[in-house]
Amino acid sequence: MAANWFERLLDTVADHGREIIGLRDADHASASPLPALCDKLVTGRGEASNIALAREILRRWQAADESQKLEFLELLATRFNPDPAAVRAAIAQYAPDDHAAMQRLAEAAEPPRQELLRRLNMAPGGTAVLVRMRDFLLRAMPKRQDKRAELRHVDSDFQHLLSSWFNRGFLRVQRIDWRSPAALLEKIINYETVHPMGGWDDLRRRLAADRRCFAFFHPALPDEPLIFVEVALTRALSDNIAPLIDPAAAELDPQTADTAIFYSINNTLRGLRGVSFGNFLIKQVATDLKNEFPHLKTFATLSPAPGLRRYVLKTDADTLRAVLATEDGLLDPGRRSADAVADTIDALLRQAADGALADDKKSSLRAALERLTLFYLAAAEKDGRAIDPVAHFHLSNGARLERVNVFANMSRYGLRQSFGCMCNYFYDNARIVANHEAYSCGGGVTLSRQLEKKLRAIRAADTRTRD
Repeated sequence: MAANWFERLLDTVADHGREIIGLRDADHASASPLPALCDKLVTGRGEASNIALAREILRRWQAADESQKLEFLELLATRFNPDPAAVRAAIAQYAPDDHAAMQRLAEAAEPPRQELLRRLNMAPGGTAVLVRMRDFLLRAMPKRQDKRAELRHVDSDFQHLLSSWFNRGFLRVQRIDWRSPAALLEKIINYETVHPMGGWDDLRRRLAADRRCFAFFHPALPDEPLIFVEVALTRALSDNIAPLIDPAAAELDPQTADTAIFYSINNTLRGLRGVSFGNFLIKQVATDLKNEFPHLKTFATLSPAPGLRRYVLKTDADTLRAVLATEDGLLDPGRRSADAVADTIDALLRQAADGALADDKKSSLRAALERLTLFYLAAAEKDGRAIDPVAHFHLSNGARLERVNVFANMSRYGLRQSFGCMCNYFYDNARIVANHEAYSCGGGVTLSRQLEKKLRAIRAADTRTRD
């Protein structure tokens, strides 16, 4: 309500501002070119006129076609860069103990487009439009290889500003239940991409008494969940996703639960990619759940390993042989291509799903896939961080990789993404800070004792294979 009132106030100010700066409804792009309006906005001093200019620019951008929108972003990339001469002059005058000189250097080095974006954000509904503008930018960059470097600078400025505008201090956590507005519930269905819903029956089960759903909201986007997390209250650690998302699954009395399983985390707006919300939301939700259910002892996830298949397809034969080889040779890759190894795993999983794989073969498959997933999550790294994005997220938040679960997601999506494997990350409040420091400072992945032992065996086999 307050947000709507403020938006109406800004619209009123903008209407008066149009008269001040001489804008008329009959004006069109040729009479008031967009670059000229942007120049006027970035240098303007009057608040009412600036709000009017910002609204006009954003209106024209929204009404533009794709090529015109891209032209505007390219304008940001080229016309509103720092002045090289001013930067050089500020560097020449820089002195560590001269605060004024440092301030001049900071002001000279900041791209003018950052100030332009700040002023565009003053328009009524400006934040929502800028988030959509960045969404468009992210989709456009791969198509414009010739302009990709310049557009990346624009994206960097977007991310810098959005990270500030959407910091934790502005976010409000809200529980979503069956009494929430229908429009919001429909968004939850549409935004769920980790474990897609088939409709309202799926959603109703995920909002039942033994389930919880929480989301972050921002004052500038009061009806738009920025990120939401789904939680199952269970007895003991979950090793399979099917019972958690089955709309026909029996409900558990939440007062008898001892474990909270975070099984789905969804960022909803691509325009906010790179702006971190999940770590704050998980910790806030864990606190809220502990207050509601003091008897909860374990807070953990049931998480996918979304890059596992891609990793296998890019891994050399020696590593695959060391990780996957079993005594009976079930998955021994030999010198076969990675594609052939993946095809073999797929064929065996299909047999397992149909009940056509002998118990001993299934046991060997389970052991091999567990080793493969563990190696991928805990040992495959780039620049000191896990290459799996979900693993990096939880490990950087201080979680411990507790268990690898084979045959945990036998849906078509789960098999295609990670050969049906999932894992549990365990959040131990007493160890979160130490785990975070170990991972952030040295890339150290905290594992359960059982997984530590298995990873040592895999690494030893890898060393023997390469020797």
